[in-house]
This record gives sequence, structure tokens and C-alpha cells, in this order.
Amino acid sequence: MIKAESRMDFTRASAGPKPNTVYLFGTCLIDLLYPQAGVSTVHLLEREGVNVIFPQAQTCCGQPAWNSGYRDEALAVARAQLKLFPRPIPIIAPSASCAGMIRVHYPTLFKGEPDEASTFDVADRVYELTEFLTDILKVDLTDLGEPTTVATHSSCTARREMNVADRIDLLLDQLQNVTRIEPDNAEECCGFGGTFAIKQPEISTAMVLEKAKAIENTGAQQLIGQDCGCLMNIGGALKKQDSQISHVHIAEFLWDRTHKATP
Repeated sequence: MIKAESRMDFTRASAGPKPNTVYLFGTCLIDLLYPQAGVSTVHLLEREGVNVIFPQAQTCCGQPAWNSGYRDEALAVARAQLKLFPRPIPIIAPSASCAGMIRVHYPTLFKGEPDEASTFDVADRVYELTEFLTDILKVDLTDLGEPTTVATHSSCTARREMNVADRIDLLLDQLQNVTRIEPDNAEECCGFGGTFAIKQPEISTAMVLEKAKAIENTGAQQLIGQDCGCLMNIGGALKKQDSQISHVHIAEFLWDRTHKATP
């Protein structure tokens, strides 16, 4: 079996010419619940001179089935995605969770399958959005917004699987009018965990309430994250507690604060 750690050892080149074309893997939650995060992702990439290709036939990365132990079903969904990214260009996912599924777990999922080799090719071309903005495009942001204070949340996958949790900080710290606060116990899970929240609702609820309390205690005006699953979970908990803290995906936040609206 290919261990997940072997995928995390993959070293990406940060030098050389910037790619002029990329694929966008939109993710289910962005497609269904947070479309503006996807639109903002395209805007951010295009502003850097990057052409964005969005394969219309894409669906789920297969993670829910994989995490639930349904390998055959996950394989069928994942195989359908592999066919959509044939060109040797980066694949950008505005979600560490989905990016991690493809980069880390696809090689295990496809172990021994006839298309195993193509899986490695796709996995090695996947970037989480904030990783791509900082490490490859090396974006230089100018803040056009009013002073604000935000709290940040990086998903478990961003921290422990993709190792990109600090990229949100690097991007936000470029915005001179944004004060960034990291809540207490920032490294703890929010309790979502995809199917975990459904299978273990009592535990999940206790976890997210603790996370929401820590965020509320920061006094921030907004919660910023790069995974819509976490944002949906924590944002829902904050709303149920009548909190005034809104939540927004990092892509939407960055675009809103760094572009000039057309009169």
C-alpha cells in the first residue's frame, strides 16, 4: 500500500516561469453553496495572467465515499474526474480537503488499477488555491478595503495532510488594513470531518461549539478559511448562537478587498 506520507513528501518547484493556463476543480460545496468563492478564484487567477479552464463534467472528488469505506463507489467517481484533466498543467482546488483527496489518497485508491499511472500524474499537478497563489504565482496584494479584524481557521487537511495552513496567514498579512487573529486551540478540528458530522453528531456538535466560542472570543468581524466544509460548519454554529461574525472563503475575501469595482 502507498502510504499517505509518501504523497506529502512531494516537493514542488517554486521557481521558473509561471503557468499561463490551469484547470479549476470547483468542489461540490462551492458549486452548490458557495459559488462566489469559485467566481473569486477565477478572478484572482485571471488577474495574474492565468487562463482558467473549468471542465463542465466535473463532479465530486469521491472523498465522502472513500471516507465511508465504499472503495468501488469512490473509484468510479474519481475515475470520472481523471479524464477531465488531460493537459499537463496545474489543477487548482479552492479546498485543501478536495486537493488532499486527489493528491494524497488517489494513489492509494487506484493502487493496482489499470489507470494507476495516470493517477500519479494528476495527483502531482494538484494545488490548493492559497498554496498556488503564494508558492507559484507569488501574488503581491494591495488592500483597498476599510480596516477590519478577522479570525482564521485552517482545516485539518490543510494542516496535517497538505501542509498549507500558513498560506492564509501569508496572504492576509499582505493586507495592511486587516488585523488577523488566530483563535485559541486553532489546530483543533471544527468537528465537520465530512461524514463524521453525520455519523457522530453529538461529538461533532460539541467540537464545533467549542471552536465557535474560541472564534467569538477573538472579537473578530469575520471568519476566514479555505475549506467550505469547515466554514459551513462553524458558520452555522455561530449563526445559531446569534453571533455577528460572518464567514467567508479566503478567495472571496481577497478579491473583494483587492479589486476596484467598475463604476
